[in-house]
Amino acid sequence: MRFVLVLGALIAIGPLTIDTYLPALPSITRDLGASESAVQLTLTGILLGMGLGQLLVGPLADAVGRRRPLIAGLALHIAASVFCAFAPSIELLTVGRVLQGLGNAAVAVVSMAMVRDQFAGSAAATMLSRLMLVMGLAPVLAPTLGGAILQVTSWRGVFVLLAVAGTMMVTLASFALRETLPAHRRRRLAFRPVVATYGSLLRDRTFVGLVLISGLMFATLFSYIGGSSFVLQDIYGLSVAQFGLVFGLNSLGFLTGSQVNPFLLRRFEPQLLVRAGVTIGAVAALLMVTSAATRFGGLPMVLAPLWFILLACGLTLPNTPALALTRHGEAAGTAAALLGAAQFVIGGAAAPLIGAMGSDSALPMTLVMALTASLALVVATLTLRGRLTPA
Repeated sequence: MRFVLVLGALIAIGPLTIDTYLPALPSITRDLGASESAVQLTLTGILLGMGLGQLLVGPLADAVGRRRPLIAGLALHIAASVFCAFAPSIELLTVGRVLQGLGNAAVAVVSMAMVRDQFAGSAAATMLSRLMLVMGLAPVLAPTLGGAILQVTSWRGVFVLLAVAGTMMVTLASFALRETLPAHRRRRLAFRPVVATYGSLLRDRTFVGLVLISGLMFATLFSYIGGSSFVLQDIYGLSVAQFGLVFGLNSLGFLTGSQVNPFLLRRFEPQLLVRAGVTIGAVAALLMVTSAATRFGGLPMVLAPLWFILLACGLTLPNTPALALTRHGEAAGTAAALLGAAQFVIGGAAAPLIGAMGSDSALPMTLVMALTASLALVVATLTLRGRLTPA
């Protein structure tokens, strides 16, 4: 149980870093004299940093063990948070967010690899669902926490808080986590073997399908995260406090999906739950687009299907990495890195599309979410057939 709590706390640093500053996006826009699209690039920056960083950290974690990359990543997160707190322009803030993403990448990939070191198959999916319970509280509480900080200080105080949180996490990791990859199981770090490992992963059609499904569902999630602050505050007129409350309630949908998952795994195969999740997400997203386009029912008719989209993400996202890593347990770090890179790069690419499509209605956000959720359903239909076994 301690293993779950510690890893959950560490993984929570990612959503905490992303979600705490969301209520501050409009004030950052005003304070730094930036456009909404430019401010949304700060979200893209951290997602790209997390994605590309995992490609580097994954092979490193397979070669030198799990603890050292984890500690180094947390140290970079702390330094980058301080940098963001003092950033004088939107360009430097975006640079700081990329650096935060690189630090958080180590936490994300090492945590997933540690789970694979200890568990496999349905047991790994169950463990990841338990981690989702711990880390799922972060997006529920983070915007409310960010809103509270904005009541007493500026958006810069959010990044001071993130630096403090990183300091607490690096202390926790140093004393509470043991190494899970013994020396005899480590892989030599060299360019050619790393490229060969990535090549073997990309030749596995089912693995690639799982990577794309995970990336597209993350894109659905991050389209909401990147667009909701402007949509809910600027279009529907919610206050900072009201936005935090609505965001937290919606996050309970994600939490519900991830916590129902372990019980469903007792009766159903993980790949069946993935197919169910992407189907729910696609149907709910299309309903949300219809509500936004027709303006039928106002905000409640946008929020209701949105809750089910987040539930679908919570049902899908614990199972895709469990299935993908089980197929390639001998290279769990590298496989986790490729999976994580796809999640954050595809997710990061979706967020600025919303700003580029305009900010006078909820339609751009809902259209991007419907597109990514529908593509996830198509990929699942084409690649997830029958019982999946190790490659």
